[in-house]
Amino acid sequence: MTLDSQRIFGAASVTATLTATGISLALMALAVLPSPALAARAAGQPVITPAPVGTTQAPAVKPAPGPVDSWPIPTAAPTAVPTAAPSATLPVVPVPLVPVVIQETIMPWPVADARALLAFIKGIGSEGLIPADYRPDLLAAAIASGEGQALNEAASKSFSWLAEDLRDGRTPMAARVQWFAVDKDQDVNPTDALMARALADHDIAGTLTALDPTYPDYAVLKDALASTPAAAVKTRATIRANMDRWRWFTRDMGEFYLMTNVPEFQLRLVRRDKIVRTYRTIVGKPGKTATPQLAETVQGVIFNPTWTVPQSIVKGEGLGARLIGNVAEAKREGYAVTKSVDGTIAVVQQPGPKNSLGLVKLDMPNPHAIFLHDTPSRQLFNAPFRALSHGCVRTERAKELAITLAIIGADKSPEEAVAISDSGIYTKVPMTKTMPVYIGYFTMAKDITGTVATFADIYQRDAPVLASFNAPRQLKTTQRTSAEKVVAIEAPGA
Repeated sequence: MTLDSQRIFGAASVTATLTATGISLALMALAVLPSPALAARAAGQPVITPAPVGTTQAPAVKPAPGPVDSWPIPTAAPTAVPTAAPSATLPVVPVPLVPVVIQETIMPWPVADARALLAFIKGIGSEGLIPADYRPDLLAAAIASGEGQALNEAASKSFSWLAEDLRDGRTPMAARVQWFAVDKDQDVNPTDALMARALADHDIAGTLTALDPTYPDYAVLKDALASTPAAAVKTRATIRANMDRWRWFTRDMGEFYLMTNVPEFQLRLVRRDKIVRTYRTIVGKPGKTATPQLAETVQGVIFNPTWTVPQSIVKGEGLGARLIGNVAEAKREGYAVTKSVDGTIAVVQQPGPKNSLGLVKLDMPNPHAIFLHDTPSRQLFNAPFRALSHGCVRTERAKELAITLAIIGADKSPEEAVAISDSGIYTKVPMTKTMPVYIGYFTMAKDITGTVATFADIYQRDAPVLASFNAPRQLKTTQRTSAEKVVAIEAPGA
């Protein structure tokens, strides 16, 4: 169904990139039927405009650390993994190489199950992992000796290391530059429980294969690895690194979610791992404003947002002093200016088409102050290279996306969502359904057309991941994110 955007949204909204056709297509793909009222509005019939809904912002919630899942390695201590160039990332705090080790859990292994494990290890190269990491030599020797303590120890350790890498990724945290997406998979499927289930069912291969990421891009990369000649060393290394990046994220991403690949400059609205709509993005500039990798949740859709100007601009650039005594000029420029009893000047940019955040913002509280938002500089979406922001993800057709989320994730009718958007009043619509947002960094992936493609390594994050695959496997620890300093951005970089 094609709707007339001018009739639906009015002349003011037509200046934005939003189209009613886009909303209708998204809703149909998401199996959400447009309401009769939206059709009435499209036909030019009167529709009652609801009062805007406002709520307070909820605090960010972070998952609690999970159990330690590491084992002693019977080889030489691993070497340090180099980090990315300082010019491309935030300063990196070295991660201790000595992991927190828990008491070993050794389970009894029948020879038949141990042989199945050995066979699986020998074929693990198809998953982009390295068979030698899981000590097939020691396992084979233990199998030859028959059932007993030696076999139990060798098989338990090999299974644990392999399960950890398939579930959480092989890349150590020191090599995951600006990685702040907490993976809950080790809480959902603890190593001990996986091993117990595999042995109880006598299904080693099935248990381990079930840890593969469900997102279709992982399978696409796996096929690409299988079809890439061994002589193409660099290409195969890039494929392996990006396969591993999918393991860093949680395996089950949810029914509805947003996924953006930073180097591709694209955002996807996804349902059941299938792309519904895509939107071009503008991401952080290389250096201190590079966009970090996150897994957050949209808590609300903010229509007609305000922007509190940081003190580095208010005071440092003299904006506050210039506007505090000139109310008319402040209003003309779209600011509200106040002065507290201690003399601090606060400047808040009011809603409107010139607001630095544009007309909508997706509220996803996190310590980095990273979020998805609109921009008044929409012509920049036509540029081929779009690493231009201060870290936030500016989103093409953001108004279309926001209205769609308000309908499918906040129980708003289409006409309610449109009316709130058109009101010009700051309104936060709280989400009633979980809507995760994943900000990833893949230099090889399936693009929005379905073709495997490579993307520029704009933040130079590949090098440490690739180096980690050339170094001995490191033990897993309780650490879930990068040890780099978290720096909240100060400006949306419109």
